[in-house]
Amino acid sequence: MTRKSALILIALPLLLHACKDPAVKEDPISLDDITAQLQLLDENVIAIQAEEPVTSNGEERVMPRTINRDGSLEVCPVGDWTSGFYPGTLWYMYELTGETVWKEKAFSYTSRLEDQQYNGSNHDVGFRMFCSYGNELRLTGEESCIPVLVQSAKTLIARYYENVGCIRSWDFNQENWQCPVIIDNMMNLELLFWASQQTGDPVYRDIALNHARTTMKNHFRADNSSVHVVDYDTITGEVRAKITHQGYSDESSWSRGQAWGLYGFTVTYSYTDQMDFLNQAENIAGFLLEHPRMPDDLVPYWDYDAPGIPDEPRDVSAAAIMASALYELCRYSEKGAYYKEKADQIMESLSTTYASAPGENYGFILGHSVGSKPADSEVDVPLNYADYYYLEALTRKAKLDKN
Repeated sequence: MTRKSALILIALPLLLHACKDPAVKEDPISLDDITAQLQLLDENVIAIQAEEPVTSNGEERVMPRTINRDGSLEVCPVGDWTSGFYPGTLWYMYELTGETVWKEKAFSYTSRLEDQQYNGSNHDVGFRMFCSYGNELRLTGEESCIPVLVQSAKTLIARYYENVGCIRSWDFNQENWQCPVIIDNMMNLELLFWASQQTGDPVYRDIALNHARTTMKNHFRADNSSVHVVDYDTITGEVRAKITHQGYSDESSWSRGQAWGLYGFTVTYSYTDQMDFLNQAENIAGFLLEHPRMPDDLVPYWDYDAPGIPDEPRDVSAAAIMASALYELCRYSEKGAYYKEKADQIMESLSTTYASAPGENYGFILGHSVGSKPADSEVDVPLNYADYYYLEALTRKAKLDKN
């Protein structure tokens, strides 16, 4: 794809429905705008690394994550769960533009994550490594990525509990939880499916399938919404509790969690061709797109059951994940045209209403995401994973439109 065609792709006409906050920009963000933003972000990261090279814990600052409450740029260490998204963003910029400067930046930031292939402290090795090294391998064919990714998959499956049929997500709060599994963990299964394809060893695929089926059985309610956390008994495999950690309540529908589920089951179908996974993805999509509290611009509130709607914060990250998932889902579903139309509408909203003004937000592409509202953490700020899934969605849209 040429730079010109990418620019045409992103500079979409304004077709938004009414939206309260923030004010709609006159022009959608262009590829040139995105380029300028990410160049600025890189400059700011380098400046922070020079001024404050380590965190309060003595860890090296490497990747941009968000904007702190005091207005400063948060640059996180490689062990942070979000550390793979910025390298992935740079790889998508290389894919969109074909410009070697982005390839060089992506190589540089990706290589900083190499030791994370052994980081089994939580389930997030998939986020860290497949968004970074996975995209490097996809775009460059660099064979040195393969052993890194295979080891990452080995690290991930070490957290698998056979009696439960799931990969344990977190190790904290052990006084209350035995084997907590979060809906987010569906996003790490792609690494395992890839590993079985690459090595010929079925163990990775088998674990991914068991995790997906157990999640489908226990995480979802009758209306196709998902709880955030299911805690299992490590001996019997029985469900001990269904709770939330980042949503409004145990019974509510945390918006990013719903988007993780949509994306995760779509990917699982793409690797397996098993119809129950496609049906699950379609059911989740129906819950989201037909929800009475989904705003007209399809950028959801941080929780569909938050009590202050319509005055609750939106979560742009949830919208970006949902758009990327819908572009993938439309390739497999008989409702494909409908899903693509909705993904296009989300991207129109993100490219206008929720895009950073040139030179703002330290160079992040999008604003107005929510990390954890219950913890009053990262509320109405840019987040690196919102930018990552936005660019992934743009890339998927470009391929769909071309074909």
